[in-house]
Amino acid sequence: MATPESGQLVKGEVRLLGRVTGEAGVMTWESPEQPTYIKMLTTLPEMHIAVTVDIDHTIKLWDCHNRDALATNKLLFPCQTVKAVFTKDGPIVLAGDIAGDLYIFRIPNLHLISKVRVFQYGINKIYCSPQKKWVFLSKKDQHMLPKVYLLSSLLRTSEFSAPVSTSLSFSLCRRAFWTTRREDRITLMSRCGPKKVTKFATFDMKLEEMDNQIIVKGHLVASFELQAYSPEWMGVSYKNVIVCSTVSSLLLFSMEGCHLQRFQYYPEKILRLWVDPVYVIVTFIHGSLEVYTWEERSLLLRRCYWLPNRRLLPTQCAYYQTLCDDVSIIRMMTNVPDPSFLMAYTLRICS
Repeated sequence: MATPESGQLVKGEVRLLGRVTGEAGVMTWESPEQPTYIKMLTTLPEMHIAVTVDIDHTIKLWDCHNRDALATNKLLFPCQTVKAVFTKDGPIVLAGDIAGDLYIFRIPNLHLISKVRVFQYGINKIYCSPQKKWVFLSKKDQHMLPKVYLLSSLLRTSEFSAPVSTSLSFSLCRRAFWTTRREDRITLMSRCGPKKVTKFATFDMKLEEMDNQIIVKGHLVASFELQAYSPEWMGVSYKNVIVCSTVSSLLLFSMEGCHLQRFQYYPEKILRLWVDPVYVIVTFIHGSLEVYTWEERSLLLRRCYWLPNRRLLPTQCAYYQTLCDDVSIIRMMTNVPDPSFLMAYTLRICS
């Protein structure tokens, strides 16, 4: 079942819910109450691993079976983003702080593998490529270009004299998405200027050899601008189709900017977008979901079904996160100051 990376945070505790059906779930593990507030959480569901970062910059690893943390470590400055992933060299945690440093820790002992200064200031986003060959790092600043690192150069420090990286000529990056089933291609989205023009650019990452050293270059393969729309979320299919959402519409473009398809929802408002190789899921502000699947013989989307929200929530303070795998959808709802809860759906084949 899909597992929300945000998990469920209750003050200084971490909770794992299992067998989530409809609006009911069974709690399978709970950490002790922590002395400091937990502000970030990422998970490795396959290993039943959770990683937390608190306001004192302490990073902790939990195996969701024991009451006490398996390992702890400390960042020098406050953390801005954290992500746990599997690589060919084993599971790791990547954490970016406000000083612009990227930390990489080994799971399960949180041993520091490497630390590298990426930007002059903080790291806002971390995006790993599908097979974890590359890691994309960005800082939303017009004077700081996003960077892509060869992840193995950060993990195997004895084999590389220095981290292998490059900067991409694309400022004020707002979103990034690695093309599924295509390890070396990434599409970036920005919005800038007084008219808030949205720009998309697609790069292919390539390793090259120069003076007996391995270098990486990002080659621009396509780009375009949107004048009439202001997308908030985006994703890319393995057929190089960009799907993006505005407040009330879902749009499809080729990576060169050819308009392919549009779904209009006004007066419904879109809150989030989930994109994977099989599904596109639109989450609306009132909690309902619209599920699409990619057509096999075309570049277009096919509408599957609408999943209404069956639980009434105050609209002024609801937040939703939606995740999906091949068999299920799970969404997290946080209704401050009321408790958070999860809802899960089992997917059926679209007829």
